[in-house]
Amino acid sequence: MTQVDDLLADTSPARRRARGGLREFVRSQDGAAAIEFALLAIPYFLIIFAIIETFVAFTAEQVVSNAVDTLARQIRTGQITAANTTSQQFRQAFCNEIAVLITCSSTEVQTPSKLYIDVKNYTSFASMPTTIPRISSTDPYADLDTTGFTFTPGGAKSLNMVRAYYRWQIITDLLRPYLTNVHPTDGSASVYLMVATAAFQNENYP
Repeated sequence: MTQVDDLLADTSPARRRARGGLREFVRSQDGAAAIEFALLAIPYFLIIFAIIETFVAFTAEQVVSNAVDTLARQIRTGQITAANTTSQQFRQAFCNEIAVLITCSSTEVQTPSKLYIDVKNYTSFASMPTTIPRISSTDPYADLDTTGFTFTPGGAKSLNMVRAYYRWQIITDLLRPYLTNVHPTDGSASVYLMVATAAFQNENYP
């Protein structure tokens, strides 16, 4: 017989204790949880980060949408006009509205790189654009075409549209295939383009 068999066959108290310790050692799974965690940690945390980033991105999009509604209301009521507000002042006011979650640097206010705003007046609602302006009409991931963006709100009773676009940088790789809707022309990482629009007729303010 082997030494293990001898140990199991012995009925002395000391041997019985040793036998019990041997059985516990054979059945022990103390390291199993650590090994399982090591195997599952990466996908687990990727999913957690993806959930958090999706939540933050959609919250930021709502913040941008609320800012468009707030400033559109000020244009509609005559608080903001082409006569009393410049394009940079309007951008600064917009940045102040979204500052709760999105920070605009002084450079961003002067020269857009993430936040783009277009304010125009139109002769009819039918003439207002209904699609995102892109540099290519065939590529659904084409970058924004910002060449026509201006700040030209109309006066009393005019028809206006306020459009805001924000490039939200996606951090979690797992989300890029699902949230990405723009491939920037500068070669930077793909982004989630937030879009908010308000179309309205100004009040007949004095």
